[in-house]
Amino acid sequence: MHEGLREDLPSYLNRDLLLQLWPVLRTLLGHTVRTVWEDAFPQLASRTRAGA
Repeated sequence: MHEGLREDLPSYLNRDLLLQLWPVLRTLLGHTVRTVWEDAFPQLASRTRAGA
């Protein structure tokens, strides 16, 4: 999740699984990486708020 290009993401990531696991994954990521992902994909941030 730290590497790769934005256009690579749909090819390698399962959207539904990422949304489901994001609350757990975000605890394993550093603050900067987490913020970049949540800024780029607002549905991740909203998933985190919904799961809290």
